[in-house]
Amino acid sequence: MPQGSRKTRDRQLAKLYARRRRERSHRRRQRIVAATVGIVVALGGVGGGLFLLTRGGKPKAQASGSPSPSTSAAAVACGGSVPAAASKKKPTYAKPPKMTIDTSKTYTAVMQTSCGTIEMKLDPKQSPNTVNSFVFLARHHFYDGLIFHRIARNFVIQGGDPTGTGSGGPGYKTVDPPPTGTTYPAGTVAMAKGSTEPAGTAGSQFFIMTGTNSSLSPDYAIIGTVLKGQDVADKIGALPIQNGASDGKPVQTVYIVNMTIEVS
Repeated sequence: MPQGSRKTRDRQLAKLYARRRRERSHRRRQRIVAATVGIVVALGGVGGGLFLLTRGGKPKAQASGSPSPSTSAAAVACGGSVPAAASKKKPTYAKPPKMTIDTSKTYTAVMQTSCGTIEMKLDPKQSPNTVNSFVFLARHHFYDGLIFHRIARNFVIQGGDPTGTGSGGPGYKTVDPPPTGTTYPAGTVAMAKGSTEPAGTAGSQFFIMTGTNSSLSPDYAIIGTVLKGQDVADKIGALPIQNGASDGKPVQTVYIVNMTIEVS
């Protein structure tokens, strides 16, 4: 074979081998990405976590892990600032608190957020154990400095998790099964629960309905309704969500600056 022809053939073979190596490398990367996505989907998020309500009333997994608290005012929603309580670690409790509320009295939770104040009239008659726990945690400043870690567009805003991930709680659970046929109109304040937990189970995570959902199953303990500030809840519910999603963590942090309890 002439020298020129042999060099031409060698160059062609080298290009062919290089192209095949690139194709093999590309296929390997695709397999790795597909496997990673499969693992994340199977776990319901990196690290698994607490299962929370979805639009159809079925549970949804929220990722576990430690949040990265915002330190810049620009990163706080509605022009708010980072509250001092945001840097304080929350305690965990071995068991639910003793019953201290009086079901004949009216309890109002006043929650100051980065975007305004929401007043919630609590219902100790419907969910005495859960409301007693909520009042206990609020009075012990458990909610001060926590965030709304989830916005589901035209559905709910959700907060009350000390880890800010959707997987945390106070260390105990209460149970107040809602009556059959319970509905969750806009302005309802109720508690999130795990997928395998009995109806009405609650920790510290709560949600406020910002839309109507007739298909939401009656599995979530109702603690009250918004008395004033539904417009604030709706404003939070309209904030941009990470990655342009319709359900997830807001782009800017929404803090619960503080929560107080009024009794009458």
